[in-house]
Amino acid sequence: MSDRILIIGSSGQIGTELVMRLRSIYGNDNVIASDIKDAAPEVMESGPFEVIDGKNRDQVFYVVKKHKITQVYLLAAMLSATAERHVEAGWSLNMRTLSHVLDMGKDKIIKKIYWPSSIAVFGPNTPRILTPQHTIMDPNTVYGISKLSGERWCDYYNQKFGVDVRSIRYPGIISWKADPGGGTTDYAVEIFHKALKEGKYTSFLSENTELPMMYMPDALDATINLMEAPVEQIGIRSSYNVAGVSFTPKKIAEEIKKHIPNFEIDYAPDYRQPIADSWPQSIDDSVAREQWGWRHNYGLEEMTVDMLTNLKIKFGM
Repeated sequence: MSDRILIIGSSGQIGTELVMRLRSIYGNDNVIASDIKDAAPEVMESGPFEVIDGKNRDQVFYVVKKHKITQVYLLAAMLSATAERHVEAGWSLNMRTLSHVLDMGKDKIIKKIYWPSSIAVFGPNTPRILTPQHTIMDPNTVYGISKLSGERWCDYYNQKFGVDVRSIRYPGIISWKADPGGGTTDYAVEIFHKALKEGKYTSFLSENTELPMMYMPDALDATINLMEAPVEQIGIRSSYNVAGVSFTPKKIAEEIKKHIPNFEIDYAPDYRQPIADSWPQSIDDSVAREQWGWRHNYGLEEMTVDMLTNLKIKFGM
């Protein structure tokens, strides 16, 4: 029997594109999208979709049994900046959904689980340059605390119950398809929209705030390659560091100006600045590269060209 995949949180930035990529690999009917709200039209029209509140174990269990699910990609989460404003809701969503899915893995209802972590697990005392796989982790945000807790639960369920759970610590994800979604790194998506539509942008991070980023095609490759890697290659069950490219608002603005010479940027750091200041500037992902062959394809220059090209089409320019 072929794998049957459920994606919980398919309406988010990564979920929308991951559904379509997985459907191209496994077949439309074998990839069930789900979220608390309807997904993008291409997701709704190309294959099965279920409305699920990931915090409701019975709803998740029903859909898993109904579709004979073997793999779950659990993407439902409240992101960093939003969770800081809604502490209880952020903690509940980020933790309850994971515990339900891990329990289904423990009970052998599903065979394999993907759950994303984040660079938000690091904190002010973490080495910020080439942050290692194993290091000090002292997150000071609701999102980061929930992701670090989730990493420990994933490792625990693997060690104690043999659950095949796999995870990546995503850096900031940049995509032309989805709108910004409330994350601290989302300035790197907004800046392209504003550059094309208005010719100027006010960054909510200071000009020299360097953060690790990754272009969506690389993020999808990392996710799927990790899930398809032989089990003997997966040596880490908390979460893997992965890296793409690190840059600052000033640096990405300079790259955009090569294509839009009159583009202007100014800076008005807000409540997201302290969050960014607690995160790494660059990531050491050598363990992922050694264990399951991770490689990225997009640098800042290639990403900028692809973003502007596709957004112009999207906006009818």
